[in-house]
Amino acid sequence: MVTAALSRARSAAEPGPDRAPGPLAPARPGPGLPIPAAGPGELPLEPLLRLSLAAQGATGRGGRGRLRPHASAGGCHPVSAHLLIGPGCPLPPGRYAYDPLAHRVHARGPAPGGVPAGAVAVLTVTPRRTAAHYGHRAWPLLLLDAGHAAAALVLAARAHGGTVGHPAVRPAVCRDAAGPLLAAAAGLDHPAGEADEHPLAAVRLMPPDPCPEPWSLARWADGTGGTPWPVADSGRCAGGAAADDTGVVLRALTAAPHPGDGRENWWTPPPALPAPAGHDLLARRSAPPPLSGAPDRAHLAAVLAAAAAAGPGLRWYAATGGPPGTPGPGLLAPGPAAPGGLRRVAAGEARPTLAAWAAGQGWIADAGAVLLACGCPSGAPPHRVRADHLTAGHAVGTAQAVATRLGLRSRPLGSWQGADLGAALGEPPGRDWVVHGLALAAPGTPGTPGGGDRP
Repeated sequence: MVTAALSRARSAAEPGPDRAPGPLAPARPGPGLPIPAAGPGELPLEPLLRLSLAAQGATGRGGRGRLRPHASAGGCHPVSAHLLIGPGCPLPPGRYAYDPLAHRVHARGPAPGGVPAGAVAVLTVTPRRTAAHYGHRAWPLLLLDAGHAAAALVLAARAHGGTVGHPAVRPAVCRDAAGPLLAAAAGLDHPAGEADEHPLAAVRLMPPDPCPEPWSLARWADGTGGTPWPVADSGRCAGGAAADDTGVVLRALTAAPHPGDGRENWWTPPPALPAPAGHDLLARRSAPPPLSGAPDRAHLAAVLAAAAAAGPGLRWYAATGGPPGTPGPGLLAPGPAAPGGLRRVAAGEARPTLAAWAAGQGWIADAGAVLLACGCPSGAPPHRVRADHLTAGHAVGTAQAVATRLGLRSRPLGSWQGADLGAALGEPPGRDWVVHGLALAAPGTPGTPGGGDRP
């Protein structure tokens, strides 16, 4: 199932005609509640959500404006957050659904007994938001978008945690919990179609004191792992129908837990350097093309290092061009011991090839530099496919915030076809595919505004 869907998403097959994407955010029953200001020692929940997930410039659910501070494929913004609130927060303990358009929460039920202090955001996606335009290419973009949202929450926690009167916040990310467990923890029904919310990941926002005992989402799922949901078998993929059904693919990706003891794994991302401030997070923009002008070598090294630190398990490169005095045409990798923190792994101009791979976007051939996350080999098991895409989205989201801090223009690149970079470098084919990218350019006059946040 997943192998067929991955092969099709990477193929040159074009998506079908656009369809109606549905509402900007899922409708929530009942009145929305304001998020109170945090008292002394409480988790500063309001600014954390405002800096990460809240719409900007919108008025209520019918308003217009930027739908989130972080990037999203085509400006679709399919990600929603369900908040699991424990003690030590300005809201009473319980389950809440967050409305990013109104910057309010909707109470959805009480908290189980004995949940730990802090909050957890279960990140879901509504596939129709993205599949309406991208068709069979949508599900990798949905995973990348969830990774960007997770990075936004982590960056907000690092930017605002520890401010006067509030404790430092310890963020952690879970990229491998089984979908039924995530759904049970958030109190959600099992997703059935493209209009339903599909849980993909979780972000934990905890006080600095260590948890007194091992922490698990099962505490929120009333001690259970959730009822497994049915997924299509590989035989249904013969005609490509299941491989084109974004909801079916997402259920297959999240149905099976990570191999091992079955417990979810929580990862604490390292601090991004230089550390973005709150105003940097609100100033993030996917710059419209063209993005010409090579970034300063030190700035390129800093962004590449930030991406590699936030994206373990992937291989990271930067394709460069430019006049003398810049790194020059070639492919660079992080190299802490190399001069300037960059080491050359290949010479020659790669950007025109990247432009052809990235849905034929010709402007990439003249971009100042293109950051690349590579991995997710052909035939990878579902947990690897899911983790590599979530990780790539998280890392590129972090790298974009660092680029903003450094004054660079940037634009994430999510849709890639036939982008087997490893094979292009003479390695065995099918092992090292481009999963995500970030075009970078020196500060300058932006080009003519284009469509959504990124392709």
